[in-house]
Amino acid sequence: MQNIVDLVNSTRVYEVVSPTPLSLTHQLSERSKNKVYLKREDKLAIHAFKLRGAYQKISGLSKEEAAKGVVASSAGNHAQGVAMSASKLGIASVIVMPLSTPKIKVNAVEQLGGKVVLHGDVYDDAYQYAKQLEREQDLVFIHPYDDIEVMAGQATIAKELLAQLPTMDVIFIPVGGGGLIAGMATYIKHHAPHIKIIGVEPNDSPTLYQALKLGKRITLPEVGRFADGVAVKQIGEKTYPIAKQVVDEVVLVSNDEICAAIKDIYEDVRAIAEPAGALATAGLKKYVEQNNLEGKNLVAIVSGANVNFDRLRYISERADLGEHSEAIIAATIPEKPGSFLKFCELLDQHAITEFNYRYAPSDQARIFVGVALNEGLKEKETLLLNLSKSFDVLDMSNNSIAKDHIRYMVGGRAEVDNEVLYRFEFPERPGALLNFLKKIGSKWNISLFHYRNHGADFGRVLIGLQVVNVTEIERSFDELGYFYRNETDNKAYQYFL
Repeated sequence: MQNIVDLVNSTRVYEVVSPTPLSLTHQLSERSKNKVYLKREDKLAIHAFKLRGAYQKISGLSKEEAAKGVVASSAGNHAQGVAMSASKLGIASVIVMPLSTPKIKVNAVEQLGGKVVLHGDVYDDAYQYAKQLEREQDLVFIHPYDDIEVMAGQATIAKELLAQLPTMDVIFIPVGGGGLIAGMATYIKHHAPHIKIIGVEPNDSPTLYQALKLGKRITLPEVGRFADGVAVKQIGEKTYPIAKQVVDEVVLVSNDEICAAIKDIYEDVRAIAEPAGALATAGLKKYVEQNNLEGKNLVAIVSGANVNFDRLRYISERADLGEHSEAIIAATIPEKPGSFLKFCELLDQHAITEFNYRYAPSDQARIFVGVALNEGLKEKETLLLNLSKSFDVLDMSNNSIAKDHIRYMVGGRAEVDNEVLYRFEFPERPGALLNFLKKIGSKWNISLFHYRNHGADFGRVLIGLQVVNVTEIERSFDELGYFYRNETDNKAYQYFL
């Protein structure tokens, strides 16, 4: 670890970056009863911290290594950091990106001087091909996190923070492969061991959390793809033993909480963070709430702002749920005149944000309702209690298929024999939906289908199929290589579809 500290003290990073600002928030600080600061890595030339580690590594190559050229695999910020650093130093760079990478990111890398090679559906495919090019073309591979020089480059953020706010009490750092937190925490604990280091991960990509819990590195079977900048299945081989020594705690947050943090950052400093970029802020908010923290100096790293514009629609829809300022409720009411009116009267002046209903020939009706909240979870609990005195109600605020699919599909029911429901995620690119359907094939009849493009790297599909042998169809799904889950028992499906 001393090596990281020494490298930071002799760093070459400031040949290409300037210290980023530390912004004191007003709304977040007031709401949390702490002083909340945001370290603005979105202000760098590539709008993300990855430039620091890439330049530290590439600028330290020998003349022989530099003459070979460099290769990297990335779907985003590391790609831009390597391309810009290599271009600045007159070194050729090849960046392998998955076929699902949005065109805006491909263009950004090419504009920075990198040669882009598109290969594979996911990052792991791109990584394996980059390693193949390393061997075949004798290139130097630049790892996005599992490298001491890269960690030292990221640790320059810590050096700046100690100069900008020596009185900070707790710092929140996003975790993917661990390069940022291993580098920063090493430097901070060396100079100010009293400062608490909190790592933040999505609850569907808990690589460091699980490694610390089990005492060893593990490979997650699946990782969430919303915060794609930290979508890593295994913490780094070199970063883990370092993080184990210097990280005090890891906080897990939901995608909705990340969306709420993106909104918070925008409202305080008018910057639009990418999901991974808002991860630390989401963790800060959750940690403050769980520990009743007051009167402290807290810092969250805004690690990047490279978000697709189309994705903002999804983020906006989910931010209120993450802030607990909206509840999604399923209610069963009598199918007779006056039922709607009675239900709305029981909402007691709460604003309705969404209302979905379709007549069904039955003595009961199912309605899908969004309700605005002013006081968060306690208010929601009180509202549900009041409604339950007159109606059968179910809180769907944390039901994934209710939020991603059902809210757009409430309508007539079909009497379908042997219907099973599956949720899929597949790499998003032109022709991806057609390719998905081809892989599903024509062996089973499709009885329900919903797909909505959210401007993300992965598409989400809800599909109903008439199936007699579930084991047989899931064996076929396993061969596809896509993430899927059987949702036949999901209450949202049973209530509305």
